[in-house]
Amino acid sequence: MNIHILGICGTLMGSIACLAKELGHVVSGTDQNIYPPMSNQLQNLGIALDQGYKTTSIPSATDLVVIGNANISRGNPALEFVLENGVPFMSGAEWLYRFVLYDRWVVAVAGTHGKTTTTSMIAWILEEAGLAPGFLIGGLPKNFSASARIGKGPFFVIEADEYDTSYFDRRSKFLHYHPKTLVLNNLEFDHSDIFVDLEQIKEQFHLLLRTVPRNGLVIYPGADQNLQEVISRGCWSEKQQIMDENFSGDLTEKKDGLRISWGEKDPIEFTWSLIGDHNLHNALSAIAAAQHVGVSVGISCEALKNFKGVKRRMEVIFANQNIILYEDFAHHPTAIESTLRGLRESAPRDFILTVIEPASHTMRSGYHKETLSKSSQTADHVLWYKPESITWDMTILENDKAEIIPDLETLKKNILRRIEKEKKKIRVVVMSNSGFSGLCKDLITALKDS
Repeated sequence: MNIHILGICGTLMGSIACLAKELGHVVSGTDQNIYPPMSNQLQNLGIALDQGYKTTSIPSATDLVVIGNANISRGNPALEFVLENGVPFMSGAEWLYRFVLYDRWVVAVAGTHGKTTTTSMIAWILEEAGLAPGFLIGGLPKNFSASARIGKGPFFVIEADEYDTSYFDRRSKFLHYHPKTLVLNNLEFDHSDIFVDLEQIKEQFHLLLRTVPRNGLVIYPGADQNLQEVISRGCWSEKQQIMDENFSGDLTEKKDGLRISWGEKDPIEFTWSLIGDHNLHNALSAIAAAQHVGVSVGISCEALKNFKGVKRRMEVIFANQNIILYEDFAHHPTAIESTLRGLRESAPRDFILTVIEPASHTMRSGYHKETLSKSSQTADHVLWYKPESITWDMTILENDKAEIIPDLETLKKNILRRIEKEKKKIRVVVMSNSGFSGLCKDLITALKDS
């Protein structure tokens, strides 16, 4: 089959392209912007990419068009061509179920934070257990060479996003996946461009619970009141809480490892490369999910010793004796706070400089403005980037430890000046869920040349 994908450089659609190619289909795609790392992954697979939506974007031999949800709506020239010429089409989430997930044991990870990391952990645990799982991950896991693969066994691990499916299907994408094992990491308000309030998101999560079979398992942290409220509306599957008397964990004294306790068994302690309580919670959820498909806690812990993390999740992109530069995807006050707290616990004596771009729609709208300042308090100094597209008054974030910078060149100079002046070891954390106009790449170049 000849498949053309609209929005192919998005994380979901790019991964779908990889899966379709692996299944033997001829795959091509169009996006408004063709950019790495996804473009590199696709081109390495021999997938033809076309930049800019045009009436000529769809190859004449196309049998099926798969449509993403990012900026693809009525009026898009390529989409209008598909509709006018009767070319068969479906959403990416529908394609996933019909061609990949329909006969698999689906392990899905949903929630506001930690989906990519937890999904990657589960896939790696199952891989180390010899189960050769399929997976689709909304990032690039360092333990694998791609963000998606079909796999050889019955298990398929998927990052389950609550964002809507497409311009013609406003249900959350995860309602298409039909998981047997469902991890719910947490639940807070996000995606203000499509959800009016938290209640609308809760309703989608309630519908997700309705798709899990009676012999399935729902894994969630009992301390999350929003998830507790959703589950109280109805859950027809087995449930397992993490961080309760039966299954819990804590960080080791040096904050470089985990201690996992379950039932009456002796705790298992191991070191790993990740930091913070949030990753402890991610690990507990991953271990519980793996246990549901038949992997022992011991094997899971052995696998996590060698878990390398995910690109752009506190990824060290430059380091020397005095400087460590991280790139992180955090785009919500809770994620910012937990990430910086984890870094502070692991490096209590170092100077932490945090650079934050409020790039998500919810952040740019100002919805979180009352909690943003508190979220970054663990850092020694914070530089907030304010492009012209942000119209709310960011000066409320200014204090003796935080400043607002409206242009990129000034921001770069400020970062480099602070690095040069700092006498202690400095850790610079760049946080954004966009490309941040190439800031990280520019900083690496400047630091290498200095």
